[in-house]
Amino acid sequence: MILNHIELNALKVDWIIDTHPHADHFSAARDLNSCLNVPTATGAEVVRIQELWKSFYHLGDEFLTDGTQWDHLFVEGEQFKVGGMTAEVMFSPGHTMASISIRIGDAVFIHDTLFMPDSGTARADFPGGDAQQLWRSISRILDFPDSTRLFTGHDYQPGGREPLWESTVAEQKASNPHVRGQDETSFVRMRNSRDRRLPMPKLILQSLQVNIAGGRLPEPEANGQRYLKIPLNLFDRPAWS
Repeated sequence: MILNHIELNALKVDWIIDTHPHADHFSAARDLNSCLNVPTATGAEVVRIQELWKSFYHLGDEFLTDGTQWDHLFVEGEQFKVGGMTAEVMFSPGHTMASISIRIGDAVFIHDTLFMPDSGTARADFPGGDAQQLWRSISRILDFPDSTRLFTGHDYQPGGREPLWESTVAEQKASNPHVRGQDETSFVRMRNSRDRRLPMPKLILQSLQVNIAGGRLPEPEANGQRYLKIPLNLFDRPAWS
């Protein structure tokens, strides 16, 4: 679908960016790179997530935790070009330790921090997540002018409404129940309580071992087969979605 959209609209792609290692789906960065031949990138703090999940999966020395699975690692405040526009990287952890947002002009691509105003905020209970950090990242985003456009990573469509992806700082402040009337203490209490009741994404154990490798499948073993590893006791009696 992405490649068809690019072709139909005669678009030129400059970057393939993972805003963070996703826990609910497989990254397409590697496959897109093989088709488009443009650099892949993610946040430099991904090395911390690689180290953490390497230990969970008990991966061997051949798995590198230096981020070299991507062509470039963005640092806080780094600027880069998208066509004729200048983009700036914002480190925005909380959902994961490595999450980054991208600011271009009056727009910020905020991945899994804030969802649409009727859907609240991202969870912060995956290993390495932190609700206090998430609040501080959200607060930084909401410090932008009220007219700033915010582009959310995905949408849960509460009540079956049509999918949405764009809001403003003003709309988030006024309507998002996880933001309106909250301070750091109340947000952390709410987020942690809510997260304890949420099921684990059914693909978290499969997808993260691929996503910490930039979308690469595990290397074939001696018999030519590739294997995904499932650490059965990583979570304590979780509910699965």
